[in-house]
Amino acid sequence: MRVGILGGGQLGRMIALAGHPLGVTCTVLDPADDCCAAQVCRHIRGDFDGDYAALYELVQASDVITYEFENVPVETARWLAERLPVYPPPRALEVCQDRVTEKSFLQSLGVPTPPFAAVETRGEFDAALADIGLPAVLKTRRFGYDGKGQAVLRTPADAEAAWERLSGRPLILEGFVGFDRELSLIAVRDAAGDMVTYPLIENWHVEGILHRSLAPAAGVSDELYELAVTHAERILAELNYVGVLTVEWFQRGDELLVNELAPRVHNSGHWTIEAAETSQFENHLRAVCGYPLGCAAATRHAAMYNFIGRIPAVAHVLGEPNAHLHRYGKADRPGRKVGHVTVCDAEPPELTRLDGEFARD
Repeated sequence: MRVGILGGGQLGRMIALAGHPLGVTCTVLDPADDCCAAQVCRHIRGDFDGDYAALYELVQASDVITYEFENVPVETARWLAERLPVYPPPRALEVCQDRVTEKSFLQSLGVPTPPFAAVETRGEFDAALADIGLPAVLKTRRFGYDGKGQAVLRTPADAEAAWERLSGRPLILEGFVGFDRELSLIAVRDAAGDMVTYPLIENWHVEGILHRSLAPAAGVSDELYELAVTHAERILAELNYVGVLTVEWFQRGDELLVNELAPRVHNSGHWTIEAAETSQFENHLRAVCGYPLGCAAATRHAAMYNFIGRIPAVAHVLGEPNAHLHRYGKADRPGRKVGHVTVCDAEPPELTRLDGEFARD
């Protein structure tokens, strides 16, 4: 089976690596000369939008198309879908690329979200502030990730400064959620509608970028997990979804509110390579290739730490018992994800003690 991947970053790289044992050959399309996925599979250099020569070359090299990030132009996905199966389907991109569209979609399914309002003009901003109140979060509707394109508003002065910085493009104002913790659920669905879900994962962000994930999340009741799975099933079925979908949650007591959806393999699921029966990357390939899905159960407890900006000395990282290092083949750069480490244990470990060990940048 030949899989074409739109995007050649670390997620595309890890999908391609997961394909090797299965006999799945991956080809990535990416505009960069030095995308890190090109170190492990074929690379077609081309733009995602309108570069039909490169897109056609990808079609010729593939039996099915997927993507590693959600900002692929929807029209490109539709053009490809006229020629080959594209999974997840283009509608999933359309829903997830715009925060207002996404939250409206979730509300139509009865999946809870924070209060929100679309904002384009100053009048709409003032009306949304009056309705939702402070604190709140002002975000761009499209293209924001890792904390980019958003601002937390706690005071009227914050609101004024955020409007000056972000106005001039479509925005969304969301009510600030006083959450207990952030969780994510990684779900996989195949074309027949079969679905598997990984345990809930607890995530900790620093300056908007994921720093650490703990899996399985501690203290998750059966009721909370089933609630998350029920919501995910509804979302996947409505989208006729194939592949990995990640639902990011705010937990507030026994309540779950969706922060956002990611229609792809996800940073918070990197631990599944070493600590689950089947990694999220392998299961994504199984789903899009039409193979049976693998078991998503955790085999042990794990903490995954992102390396942002630089990777510490390899000997230092590997000196930690049960540490598994992943280097992405990227040059060091402040704010850039250049690798991660997963530390595993058979029992619930006190892995948060490593928070100071693996510092950012």
